[in-house]
Amino acid sequence: MALSRVVLASGRPVDLTELRLSSTYGEVLEGYPCKPLNDLTIAGLLRSAEHTSHGGPVHLIPPPREYPDQYAGGFGPVEVLPAVTCVGSFRSEALDPDHDRALYRSRLTVVWFQPTSRIPSGRDAESALLDVDWERLATDEEL
Repeated sequence: MALSRVVLASGRPVDLTELRLSSTYGEVLEGYPCKPLNDLTIAGLLRSAEHTSHGGPVHLIPPPREYPDQYAGGFGPVEVLPAVTCVGSFRSEALDPDHDRALYRSRLTVVWFQPTSRIPSGRDAESALLDVDWERLATDEEL
């Protein structure tokens, strides 16, 4: 059973079957948000997503980066990502029309950032998530 169903901009419905939410800067003990820290955070999220996707495709939606007018420290200017990191596993009907609908489905793990912990549903999701090119990024798997 899906946590929610998201309707992509293409009209394709995709089921959210697993979702991990975390605070983007929840584990930062020292320092400040900056490009090196953010790049390490994103790389770690991708490694984790690749590990848990069991060989399935993983797609990163590049996060918006804000540069507040604050003092730049030793690691460069302050660079802030949205407050919540999201790693979601999505499923949908098979991409290949020759695949038996009862035996195949398509899947994709998506990593994205958003300002709140709201679970995407219907057409109510971050616009970048709704714009995911499922046909290009997802892959079919046999059940």
